[in-house]
Amino acid sequence: MERFDVRRGLINEVKENGGLGKLASEFFSDVKEATELSFVASHGIMTSIEGSYKDGALIIDVTNVPPDFDDPEAMKLAMDSRKRWTNFLDQSTGYNSKQRGDKAKEWAKKASKAKSAISSARHFMEISANLSEEKISQANSLISEIEALLSENNNTKAASRGEKLNKLLN
Repeated sequence: MERFDVRRGLINEVKENGGLGKLASEFFSDVKEATELSFVASHGIMTSIEGSYKDGALIIDVTNVPPDFDDPEAMKLAMDSRKRWTNFLDQSTGYNSKQRGDKAKEWAKKASKAKSAISSARHFMEISANLSEEKISQANSLISEIEALLSENNNTKAASRGEKLNKLLN
């Protein structure tokens, strides 16, 4: 499963133009289920493509089969599938390949910052002798909240709570 950030306002544009299923049908030959916000399809070497818009992101699960590298026709089909996949992502996210990569790095960095804040806070609470019970309680509450946000894939909010945790203990 992959997650791609979507340019602000694009989800509404896609809905106005018939939905994600209609957009998918422009790129993939066999769209089985299609709604405004999701689709199930296949095309070429992609035997299963399931996609949906959720929380301002495109969530995609793709199953690929490797082509027969000795067969020129199979290679053409694989290249066509890859081209269609890339063009679909460009249209459904509003970002090109480089921008999608940058957004993914930014997303991962936010999760890393939140996890680092938890680790730092736990270490600080272990070694600190003069920390009040109230601050320890607040810190533990924030740690629980951050862990819940991370499990929900809400890295942006988790990172901001991590900053709050760092400020609480500094």
